Amino acid sequence: MSLDLTHYPTLALAQTPESLRKLPQEQLKALADELRQYLLTCVSQSSGHFASGLGTVELTVALHYVYNTPFDRLLWDVGHQAYPHKILTGRAGRMSTIRQKDGLHPFPWPAESEYDTFAVGHSSTTISAGLGMAVAAEKDGKGRKVVTVIGDGALTAGMAFEAMNHAGDINTDMVVVLNDNEMSISENVGALNSHLARLLTGNFFNKIRDGGKKLLSNVPPIKEFASRAEEHIKGMVVPGTIFEELGFNYIGPIDGHDVDVMVDTLRNLRRLKGPQLLHVVTRKGKGYPQAEKDPIKFHAVPKFNPADDALPKSPPSAPTFSAIFGQWLCDMAKADPKLMAVTPAMREGSGMVAFSQQFPAQYFDVAIAEQHAVTFAAGLAKEGYNAVVAIYSTFLQRAYDQLIHDVALQNLPVLFAIDRAGIVGADGPTHQGAFDLAFLRCIPNLVIMTPADENECRQMLYTGHKAKQPVAVRYPRGSGNGVAPDETMTAIPLGQSRIMREGRRVAILNFGILLPYAEQAANELDATVIDMRFVKPLDEKAIDEVCQQHELLVTIEDGCIMGGAGSAVAEYLNSSKQLKQLLQIGLPDTFILQGTQQEMYAEHGLDKAGIVEKIQRALK
Repeated sequence: MSLDLTHYPTLALAQTPESLRKLPQEQLKALADELRQYLLTCVSQSSGHFASGLGTVELTVALHYVYNTPFDRLLWDVGHQAYPHKILTGRAGRMSTIRQKDGLHPFPWPAESEYDTFAVGHSSTTISAGLGMAVAAEKDGKGRKVVTVIGDGALTAGMAFEAMNHAGDINTDMVVVLNDNEMSISENVGALNSHLARLLTGNFFNKIRDGGKKLLSNVPPIKEFASRAEEHIKGMVVPGTIFEELGFNYIGPIDGHDVDVMVDTLRNLRRLKGPQLLHVVTRKGKGYPQAEKDPIKFHAVPKFNPADDALPKSPPSAPTFSAIFGQWLCDMAKADPKLMAVTPAMREGSGMVAFSQQFPAQYFDVAIAEQHAVTFAAGLAKEGYNAVVAIYSTFLQRAYDQLIHDVALQNLPVLFAIDRAGIVGADGPTHQGAFDLAFLRCIPNLVIMTPADENECRQMLYTGHKAKQPVAVRYPRGSGNGVAPDETMTAIPLGQSRIMREGRRVAILNFGILLPYAEQAANELDATVIDMRFVKPLDEKAIDEVCQQHELLVTIEDGCIMGGAGSAVAEYLNSSKQLKQLLQIGLPDTFILQGTQQEMYAEHGLDKAGIVEKIQRALK
């Protein structure tokens, strides 16, 4: 989509921050209105993250207007807030390609733009990164400023508070903008707080405060009394005591949709020393009534007609694996009052809405706190409850120590329902579930299962629930292969594979969702196909048998080759002294970029054509 100067005349004058800063301040409101409309037009035609970006329009304009980006560092946490930032930093004309193969990255990406100062897809990382940049700026002595924008949800993670505690301790100059989009400001309270923000960041107040501290520095009792008096006076009118205790100067809350207030406050903040926290209240979906009413539904959207009251309904399809998990959870809870399900703020994505409504006493959303989620589940398991942790593959990476130290080491029966394993598509490298098999396989006591279809997923979840040890069931994003789940739940013997097709010369050992491609390739090559089901423990007997009857073994997985399921087979062949040619098919040693699942399967040779080509090459 190209920028139409007729429809967006002010935005056309502000396609980069340098040109934006040439505008008079009185034009910023018009710019924000046009930017919001352009974002609506772009995303409705291309799909992508939506409601969060609508809420950060004025904030983005004000930040680039006041700060000298990219010399001054601006970090976004989490990255789906950054669509307006992309538009204002020279990428407006490419917004129609966002989240698509060879298009714009879905989140801030330094290789894409110098204005994207730090890559971020997961949450709660940028205060730490920003503090590192602020310390570096202080040592460089060039006057560089650092600002991080963190959403209120991201502030629930412990890492954000760890960084703030450190920043307050070393008293480095930086600004943290808390984008609070869960509370609203009434007109009177908003006006009062905007006035207070200007006052508390202004020269008069800060000269008095700094001068008083110097004057009283040699009189410790009076200095302490004055400090406490300042804290209590501010505490009476602003809700920032916790941030003050962490060493930050708290300002706000202010109306994040009043661009003039934002600019004036940020100008004042830019001059202040030490760590500053600006509390900005915004509204998700601002300016588009449907998104304001239901920001969760409009968080990430398909292509849609802005004139319609609702998003288009998806065409009928097989149930997603998330839905299969959600239904199993409800069915299992009916029979097991000790089942306790835990999620780190992924209720909708993990298919847990119905469960949370039907079994509220057995449902725990711990917010964006993956480490806590895993150890919390370990505590439940230690006391005899059947804990289920529903978590995305890449989010589980953040709780790796807890998985080892708090669950596996004690051999606690926690079931990990790992969603978004393998290729996830449009969210790109920060969200691809490429590494879970590799990082899980080396952990003692852990059983790892890879369902190839919907029924296998349901039965494996049941198997894991009944096991008396840690279990991981990993399944992909999206729909399955159309295999109707059996309502009856039956535990699968640990380490038992299933023969799907018998052939000659080549034996394909499949791990997970790529089974249809493996079978299609096998039909063309007349190869044997075994759905291995378990990465750990391996069905060693099945491997022994195919070794004797075939000249080439092929492993197929939708995870990284290095350290993955194929590596487990290679290790077994080596330890059992079986000299057999082995071809490992999976994801290469690189980060997988955005694109549809099918596009990525084809690009990396994981579809039928790619598998056939790799096998034929190995047989030559």
